[in-house]
Amino acid sequence: MKILLLGSGGREHALAWKMVQSPDCSSLFVAPGNAGTAAIANNVAINPNDFDAVKEFVLAEQVGMVVVGPEDPLVNGIYDFFKNDAALVNVPVIGPSKHGAELEGSKEFAKKFLVKNNIPTAAYDSFTKDTVAEGCKFLETLNPPYVLKADGLAAGKGVLILENLEEAQQELKNMLVDAKFGDASSKVVIEEFLDGIELSCFVLTDGKNYKLLPTAKDYKRIGEGDTGLNTGGMGAVSPVPFTDVEFMQKIEERIVKPTIEGLQKDNIEYKGFVFIGLIKVGDDPFVIEYNVRMGDPETEVVIPRLKSDLVKLFTAMANDKLDEAVLEIDERSAATIMVVSGGYPESYEKGKVISGLDKVEDAIAFHAGTKQDNGSVVTNGGRVIAVTSYGNNWDDAIKKSYQNIDKLHFDKIYFRKDIGFDL
Repeated sequence: MKILLLGSGGREHALAWKMVQSPDCSSLFVAPGNAGTAAIANNVAINPNDFDAVKEFVLAEQVGMVVVGPEDPLVNGIYDFFKNDAALVNVPVIGPSKHGAELEGSKEFAKKFLVKNNIPTAAYDSFTKDTVAEGCKFLETLNPPYVLKADGLAAGKGVLILENLEEAQQELKNMLVDAKFGDASSKVVIEEFLDGIELSCFVLTDGKNYKLLPTAKDYKRIGEGDTGLNTGGMGAVSPVPFTDVEFMQKIEERIVKPTIEGLQKDNIEYKGFVFIGLIKVGDDPFVIEYNVRMGDPETEVVIPRLKSDLVKLFTAMANDKLDEAVLEIDERSAATIMVVSGGYPESYEKGKVISGLDKVEDAIAFHAGTKQDNGSVVTNGGRVIAVTSYGNNWDDAIKKSYQNIDKLHFDKIYFRKDIGFDL
């Protein structure tokens, strides 16, 4: 079967790396891909949000499955586009319907879903520019720190956590009145702050049945000790050391099962990944957010730990037979460290030649922001390479990734040297 994977980041390289290992994948296309996917698959210059171009390619190449990496095409309704087109209806799309993608596309939709299904989450309310005064008053009822979330997609940058009430009220106005995050912050969710340690839970579902993938923990801040600006993620480990059997049972019973049951109750079509951002408060899990695709860089530690054939799992999902599929997990730990462009997450330069990729050993270099240029691999984004290693524990895996990062070079290279510091 020919498969088309949409996306261009480290997540997509990791998914591609796994899918090409399947005997069921005769050829893999990645749109638009990067220098890493180019080495193992066929990159095609198509924007994942140009559904007409995707359709034309799928029909011309007789593609048998489309796997959606990033959230934008899902929120924009690519699943429904295929389902409602007579020429495409028999090509399965791995990802939720537009309705299901609202779990990530709208923070307010997600909070209402959580409350309706009695899934533990922080207390909240939502506001628009017409109710900004009420929002400022609501902030006065909360204890600091104050959590403000842009309702729509803001590329992982739409969440502010502030200690000062006046600053929080000013930022609320900046988001609602001055459109700090564009359309994404035309509505803002204000949440009670939960104090604990974060982790991510990943679920594969066909909308009725589900399989639990390994847990992971990522590190979002640019600076060591979790300081500085939020990024798309500077590193990740899997499994999460503090998730014992009892805690995993709580996650499954209180969060995963009611999530899947909630999808069924609302008749939401959902064949894809559910990424549940959690926080452990005391000994109890609470949901911070849903994402409707795999995280990045969590994919780079979760997917390498799958022993099962990913394409066979996707096919079972597409056919509503996920309950019949077997999911095997590698017992080893995995850790990934993200190497980024100097200046990221603010302004940075592209086009820097990367050397040392051929010297990486006993680890996998997943490309995030790279491209081919005159025979060289050059930087093409803020997050450039994720170096993933296995180990008998997370400490071993992290050390191995750092040893390999020492072999990589490009101008203004930066990475955090303390991934796993809090474990």
